[in-house]
Amino acid sequence: MELQYWIWIAVGISFTLYIAIAIITRASSTGEFYVAGKGVHPIANGMATAADWMSAASFISMAGIISFNGYDGSVYLMGWTGGYVLLALLLAPYLRKFGKFTVPDFIGDRYYSNIARGVAVFCALIISFTYIAGQMRGVGVVFSRYLEVDITTGVLIGMLIVLFYAVLGGMKGITYTQVAQYCVLIFAFMLPAIFISLMVTGNVIPQIGFGSTGFDGVYLLDKLDGLHRELGFHEYTSGKKTTLDVFFITAALMVGTAGLPHVIVRFFTVKKVSDARKSAGWALLFIAILYTTAPAVAVFSRTNLIETVSNKAYHALPDWFEKWEATGLISFDDKNQDGLIQYVADPEVNELKVDADIMVLANPEIANLPNWVIAIMAAGALAAALSTAAGLLLVISSSVSHDLIKKMIKPDVSEKGELIAARLSAVGAVMLAAYFGINPPGFVAATVALAFGLAAASFFPAIVLGIFSKRMNKEGAIAGMVVGILLMLFYMTKFKFGWFGGGTEKDWWFGISPEGFGSFAMMVNFAVSIIISKFTPAPDREIQELIEKIRNPNDE
Repeated sequence: MELQYWIWIAVGISFTLYIAIAIITRASSTGEFYVAGKGVHPIANGMATAADWMSAASFISMAGIISFNGYDGSVYLMGWTGGYVLLALLLAPYLRKFGKFTVPDFIGDRYYSNIARGVAVFCALIISFTYIAGQMRGVGVVFSRYLEVDITTGVLIGMLIVLFYAVLGGMKGITYTQVAQYCVLIFAFMLPAIFISLMVTGNVIPQIGFGSTGFDGVYLLDKLDGLHRELGFHEYTSGKKTTLDVFFITAALMVGTAGLPHVIVRFFTVKKVSDARKSAGWALLFIAILYTTAPAVAVFSRTNLIETVSNKAYHALPDWFEKWEATGLISFDDKNQDGLIQYVADPEVNELKVDADIMVLANPEIANLPNWVIAIMAAGALAAALSTAAGLLLVISSSVSHDLIKKMIKPDVSEKGELIAARLSAVGAVMLAAYFGINPPGFVAATVALAFGLAAASFFPAIVLGIFSKRMNKEGAIAGMVVGILLMLFYMTKFKFGWFGGGTEKDWWFGISPEGFGSFAMMVNFAVSIIISKFTPAPDREIQELIEKIRNPNDE
């Protein structure tokens, strides 16, 4: 059967499943819309959390980043998985004990201030819109390649699918849809990896295969190092980043993960406090399956790409190259007019431009795997992008309807009115996200780190101090969040987008890259919060008793 038929079948079946689940689990109350009625089993919540977290960035981009950066790409594996350890130990059980719907809800009530709530809403919206715009663009790219429609049409189709089950089902519908999406995306990610591991090394386990010898008797990593040296690239198994920068990037990704609102809200959906801790453990396990496989996929795809295109005749390349060339993610500029692709490190000589996002999606085609495997990969990539888009959509709608309208603008709104507002907010949010997916601003791709930096610099200190410090007051928390956000925005826009005079790598403060600066901004937030709280009144006795209560997470 032709590839296109396989793709339509795989995507059609998976989309039908998502829509059916949304209809069956549709929300009928605000409790079901915001937190799925707090009745989700820890294992199901762990799978939903994993799908919520493993977006198009994890499924499509992470292995691509590792394939091009090699050893330096390990910071993403350490940071993103380590964040869930922080969630399990420091945040999840305590936030569940507090029992509020959203992160701004926690901050607003804990710090007894609508100003604090407003700042938190602002942060949640900035982080969520940054992410969801990227997810919608990812959906458009995947549709463009696999379903052979233009990117605009792909974004609109993805928008309608997400809008349907997010608006109809709320968190209840999203949760069970994400369970299905996790199953689809993890199967789609693992299947090609297992196939290629068997083809290259004879080992069925990719995590072991990429560290083994190939059928030529050479260790795969040694072979890739040799290919890199021949082409002038930095050795794959050694790094260029400084130890300090690696530390700060890893820390920023960890605390950023632990402060992301669309991840934290998942722990409000379980029945008991102990279930929140169990959910974090299950989520870490389910995430680890993909994250431990990503380095293997990176090595397989990088090796296959180099051996397939380097010094090969353009006219003799396989069909996959032409199909992906049409998406703009890979391109060939024959500078010396010899018809051969010169793929080398020297930018003056190099004739091949490769977007890192191509590595995972094109990997099955580069390895010449069966069409049905490629079709499953397409369904998995769409599942990854759609699952996270739905979770972010809910954060946006709940921030507007619950935190702004219910808590600040119109406290006497009825439950029915709040539910309508939540659904209308979701409609508006997905339309705006679709617009940025179709017309991406130049900074969308560059601001993934900004979302983590903002979460690290704003939410993480406010949540941790809100749980573990009875002395922390609203003045300290508000000042810390504002300073942290502004500092992070300044640094990122200066060195990423050239604002405020711009700057190069040699101008970085203390040698810290923009991707790692969230850790520095977080420390400034902590310092400002603690200092300001020392010189301002302590919280009321009622707030301190509330903190004492939530600090005993086992008291259910």
